[in-house]
Amino acid sequence: MNAAGFFITGTDTGVGKTLVSAALIRLFAQRGFKVAGMKPVASGAFRDGEDWRNEDVETLRAQANVELPIATINPYLMKEATAPHIAAQTEGIHIDLEHIECCYREIRHVADVVVVEGAGGFVVPLNASANSDDLAARLGLPVILVVGIRLGCINHALLTRQAIAGKGLRLAGWVANAIDPQESQASSMIASLQQRIDAPMLGSLPWRDGMDAAKASGLLDLAALQSSGLN
Repeated sequence: MNAAGFFITGTDTGVGKTLVSAALIRLFAQRGFKVAGMKPVASGAFRDGEDWRNEDVETLRAQANVELPIATINPYLMKEATAPHIAAQTEGIHIDLEHIECCYREIRHVADVVVVEGAGGFVVPLNASANSDDLAARLGLPVILVVGIRLGCINHALLTRQAIAGKGLRLAGWVANAIDPQESQASSMIASLQQRIDAPMLGSLPWRDGMDAAKASGLLDLAALQSSGLN
C-alpha cells in the first residue's frame, strides 16, 4: 500500500467513529506503516493544565506512531459539545476548509497513512456555506462508514451511502457497530445492509463493556482495503 488516507464518517453522532478510527490507526501501525490520526473539527473540550483537550483527539493520538502538533491534527477545537457550526459561531471561530486541507497535506508529508475522522454524520454543517461532505470531497479520500446498529440504521446507512456517491467519493468499506444492547434484530439488520451496500464490511463490533481500540482492532479486517484503489 502506498501513502493513503481514509475519511471516517458515520450514520450519526455517537456511533463509534472514534473507536473505529483508533482501531484502524492501531492496525496500520502494527503493520509497520507510519500512521497518523486527524480530527479536523472537534466539539467538546476539557482543561488539561493551561491547554484545552478533546477526548476523541487524544484517543487518536494514543494509537498513532507519528508525532505531530495538536494544532495540525485538530485545527479546530470548540469547547461546547454541540453541533460544530453552532459551537464555532458561539466562540467566534470560522472553520476554514482550506486551512484543514493544508494541515492534512502537512500530515501526508510525514505519514504513510492518515485516518481522518469526520464530525457527526456525513452532512454536518461546518460553517455557513460548507458541510462535512464538502470537506471529504475536498480531501478526496476513500470513505469508511461506521453504522451504529440500532433501529433506523438501515435507512441512515443507505442515505449516507447515496450522499457519499453523490460527492463522487469511493466507499472503501463499512463497519457495523452494535450500540444498542437491547436490539434483538441486530444480526438481521447487518445482513440486510450487507445485501444493500456495495462495499466490503470490514468488521462487526458487538456491544461490549470496555470495548477499546485494542479489542476493536482484533475484529476488523484490512484485507479488503488493499484493493481499494488508494492514492
